[in-house]
Amino acid sequence: MTTSVASLITYAAARGVTIADDTPTAQALVRATDHITFGYVNRFSKGYGLTSPNVDEAIYEAAMLEIVTPNFFTKTFTPADQKMLTEVKGIKWTPVGEAVNGSLSATPVSTKIDSMLRPYLATYIGIGSVG
Repeated sequence: MTTSVASLITYAAARGVTIADDTPTAQALVRATDHITFGYVNRFSKGYGLTSPNVDEAIYEAAMLEIVTPNFFTKTFTPADQKMLTEVKGIKWTPVGEAVNGSLSATPVSTKIDSMLRPYLATYIGIGSVG
């Protein structure tokens, strides 16, 4: 991992996004790094880690989301928050999230970041992992 605020600014500029070189940007980069490390890298297959391809870019994508909405990836959900309206006439809610898919389902997901890092994720079968 070789991320820096300067590299984040360059990455964003190439995509038409202007980012300030200031403390909130540095803080967003730290939060983004935490999100990628704990949400993805810790679930990588053996042989992959922070230095794998696309990890820095995924961190920059997460940082851009964090800059626009501070703490975007760190919202706390309770099991009661994790529900989906499934019927209007009788107002019926169905549990989703932790009750169904574990705590990862309570974390906001960027489809772009997910696509960038999916090739490195271990595949879990039962209680073990493959990869």
